[in-house]
Amino acid sequence: MADTAADILLDILYDWGVRVVFGLPGDGINGIMEALRLRQDKIAFIQVRHEEAAAFMACAYAKYTGKLGVCLATSGPGGLHLLNGLYDAKMDGQPVLAITGHHYHDLIDTHAQQDVNLDHVFADVAVYNTRVMGPAHIENVANLACRTALSRRGVAHITFPVDLQEMEVDRRSQRNVPYEPSAVFAQRAGLPDEQDLRRAAAVLNAGERVAILAGRGALNAGDLLEHVADTLAAPIIKALLGKAAVPDDSPYTTGGIGLLGARPSQEAIEGCDTLFMVGTSFPYMEFLPKPGQARAVQIDIEPTRIGLRHPVEAGLVGDARRTLERLVPLLQRKDDRNFLAKAQQEMRKWRELMEERGTRQDMPMKPQVVAHELGKRLRDDAIVSGDSGTITTWFARHIPARRGQMYSVSGRLASMANGLPYAIAAQVPYPDRQCVAFAGDGGFSMLMAEFATAVKYRLPVKVVIIKNNTLGQIKWEQMVFLGNPEYGCELHPIDFAAFARACGGRGFTIQDPAECGRILDEALAAPGPVIIEAVVDPLEPPLPAKITAEQAAKFVKSLARGEPDREKIALNAIGGRMRELI
Repeated sequence: MADTAADILLDILYDWGVRVVFGLPGDGINGIMEALRLRQDKIAFIQVRHEEAAAFMACAYAKYTGKLGVCLATSGPGGLHLLNGLYDAKMDGQPVLAITGHHYHDLIDTHAQQDVNLDHVFADVAVYNTRVMGPAHIENVANLACRTALSRRGVAHITFPVDLQEMEVDRRSQRNVPYEPSAVFAQRAGLPDEQDLRRAAAVLNAGERVAILAGRGALNAGDLLEHVADTLAAPIIKALLGKAAVPDDSPYTTGGIGLLGARPSQEAIEGCDTLFMVGTSFPYMEFLPKPGQARAVQIDIEPTRIGLRHPVEAGLVGDARRTLERLVPLLQRKDDRNFLAKAQQEMRKWRELMEERGTRQDMPMKPQVVAHELGKRLRDDAIVSGDSGTITTWFARHIPARRGQMYSVSGRLASMANGLPYAIAAQVPYPDRQCVAFAGDGGFSMLMAEFATAVKYRLPVKVVIIKNNTLGQIKWEQMVFLGNPEYGCELHPIDFAAFARACGGRGFTIQDPAECGRILDEALAAPGPVIIEAVVDPLEPPLPAKITAEQAAKFVKSLARGEPDREKIALNAIGGRMRELI
């Protein structure tokens, strides 16, 4: 039997190293599903409950393995459901191939069933985007799609009419001469110009108070970052996607930055005269040095991001590790260690404050307690996936990254619902590592059916849900940034532990902070997929590490305008960080 076009597609994916596809079957991809069935010993198919989860999983698979992530969806609504997860991949620069079905090729644009031109829809999200025009077309476009996604670190998309999938490749155009395609990815050397290196070294050597801001691009360069920090007497500040760039117990780091960050990091940014950005396009420019305050050097693999967030005097285009290896010999060790010493002193105070907040015994239980207790119990090989919302604040501040662990979130997209799909995608290639999702009840409930996916494939993911029955991030943004009382944020309660058991997994509930550690120990040790719901105080504010007078004024304004629970909220706030200003 001759190969069909779908057979050729799957063989090409295998040649490119693809060993897993995340997706949901449908009549628009029947030919591809048959090709997958025939190759199930080579390429695993992970059936999801919603295509959005498949795209999140492909993105996370790329993040955690460095390999091409692949998701598959049927025509029309199936393909449309992929978009949110694919924008997550686009905005965090991850190589993902999305394959979608289309209906019969000779009925396209005739108002037929599910007649959605997904190649038009995906034009913005994809760096490579095409529609298969015939069975002989697939060979060339599939190779180019894989190569483009990997080389440009973005989303490639192929939409494939269902009837063409099942056709044999027996006729080609005159110019489409048969050949043996090369599934070889040629990686760029990623080395900046020598003159740029010397210019960058001159700026960094001249600086008296240097601060390093490290992001996801620096994840493979942690040892060099610490070497540079020691040489320049510079604290390392971490953007959220760079949480694991250096461990949080490193003497050089002051932790995160921004709304979710640490106070010593913000003070280091405010006090520096030189900023060294390594592999980051941290989007919140208001947290970077003020105009004219600091000279800057930036390393980024993407030339268009040089100088995007802050003016730079030297831009180094290349891989962070290879660039630092060439830069290090040009740097001069600073004798004045005062700037770093002050940051280290402030970081000791910050750690003591986080310890205090993470060990409180108040009832209702504080969300910081759950994150603190979880962080102490994570294995050295843990892969921790955070969701979006107030949960991200506790993820950033109270779960310390240790050497050998991996951490990620939906970065620039900051989408809710990514936490569980990310954890599943991590567990597939790393079956023996501890994979944990840290989610809020709002984000988890959006794609909670994927817990059944974990049960089906016997993936021992552990899901910690911070349950406060509210869309907390939106609630506090309404209050602190707009001065409005919360509206539309309350969530109807769900018994997530019972849901876990209904899916065939294990479920635990934590309400008392005195019991938190014990229950986490039992839940983390339990075999198979587990949900731990932690019922916490919905009135605990995830306020910035440094609160501005304007934020404090708007917070007070929201209370005065009729904020529900305003008395309890005021007590919580004044007893915590708002006392800095009130």
